[in-house]
Amino acid sequence: MNKSKVIFTIAVTIIIMLSAVLIGTVDIKISDIINIILYKLFNLPLVKELKPNSISIIWNLRLPRVFLAFLVGAALSASGTVIQSILKNPLASPYTLGVSSGSSFCAGLVIVFGISIPIIGNITLPLFGFISGLVTVFAVIAFAKKVDERLSNNTIILVGMVFSLFINASLLILTSLYRENIESIVLWQMGSFSLRGWGYVRAALIFFIIGIIGVIKYTKEMDLLTFGEDEAKSNGVETEKIKIRLMIYSSILTGSAVALSGIIGFVDLIAPHVARKFFGSRHIYVLPMSAIFGGMLMVVSDIIARTIIAPSELPVSAVTALIGAPFFAYIYFKKQVV
Repeated sequence: MNKSKVIFTIAVTIIIMLSAVLIGTVDIKISDIINIILYKLFNLPLVKELKPNSISIIWNLRLPRVFLAFLVGAALSASGTVIQSILKNPLASPYTLGVSSGSSFCAGLVIVFGISIPIIGNITLPLFGFISGLVTVFAVIAFAKKVDERLSNNTIILVGMVFSLFINASLLILTSLYRENIESIVLWQMGSFSLRGWGYVRAALIFFIIGIIGVIKYTKEMDLLTFGEDEAKSNGVETEKIKIRLMIYSSILTGSAVALSGIIGFVDLIAPHVARKFFGSRHIYVLPMSAIFGGMLMVVSDIIARTIIAPSELPVSAVTALIGAPFFAYIYFKKQVV
């Protein structure tokens, strides 16, 4: 792998994240941002010229938002890399397994019935959404295994689609019965990083570490799976077991991302292709670089979403769709030509 490309990618990512912290309705100098970070982390003294509300804006609003956007983008992209590899489909997405549908339905239930656990407060909705997303994936895997013991790729995709359609229909019925909550449910689904604090960032980081460590353990197996399941089996890979484990770890990444930010598409499709283009096909390199590209793209999308019609905001999912839809078409038609 070309080290200069890695260093350049990381440097660009840092610049973009720093720019995201700088950009906002209130102008704050970069020196003040550094001063605030050092004050919060190491209790170093603040400069006298610093405005009192600047600390709250940077530390409580902008920094958590930028870090959460990066972690969500990284999680979705790493998950997308895994799903595309094990299903051997360049257009496959982590949402294929029904994670987003399960999370959305449970989020709808939490919103409609006002469910709240006092100990965790505003983390109640993300927690329930995450658990529901995982339960949906386990159900998809179990049903697919019952239908087809070999867990063929087509079976997984079809079962995931069936579950997604059924759960989405259930959510439509729920919103029809409780129309007063439609706006809240739709706003959650559209995806946003607004007003997410450090609690969300910590949760995203924990689940990202668990998921990324889990999938990186199987990079060699994923390399073999790209040549086909027969080739992988001839090299001693227990394909069914490996696919199930990878789908579970992938769902941890996707489920946590959806639960914490809503449904944001296309990042998980774009980043893996970009990573493969620049860093080859070996998953030991593609996975981390895909995560970095995905995080970078999500931060850029969030900058556009909150500045293009400021002081109002666009849904982040709308921005990623505008970027991702043409890319999706390009990949599809390129595949058809090949």
